[in-house]
Amino acid sequence: MNIKILCIAALGFWSLAQTPLSVAENANGKTLYLQRCAVCHGADIKGTGPLAHKSKPPTPDLTTAAFKKRLNDYPGVIVSSVILRPNGDLIPRILRENGVKIAPHPWSVKDFRDLNQYMSEVIAKSR
Repeated sequence: MNIKILCIAALGFWSLAQTPLSVAENANGKTLYLQRCAVCHGADIKGTGPLAHKSKPPTPDLTTAAFKKRLNDYPGVIVSSVILRPNGDLIPRILRENGVKIAPHPWSVKDFRDLNQYMSEVIAKSR
């Protein structure tokens, strides 16, 4: 892992610790999630998207108690998943194999913060 990725991840983690977003600002998080994540994780974040069972391993349910704890213990986990791609080429490969095209996105710290906030709110309301 190179230093640039580590610096970006650290910046992402730090940005998540900033002040909570208002509902209006979080519209960006919802939009990003629905456009970029829901195809696998589903609108409900429970791993129910159309491509959820086409990946190996299958897309996880992010509303489980274990993930909620992980999100609480490591609030940057979503950011690191997007930046560091711990599963290597898994996401791009699944999209490619299923003919799903999602345009590249110039991620900003605000985008990561908004996405984390939106997902945290949905996860907190689940179950």
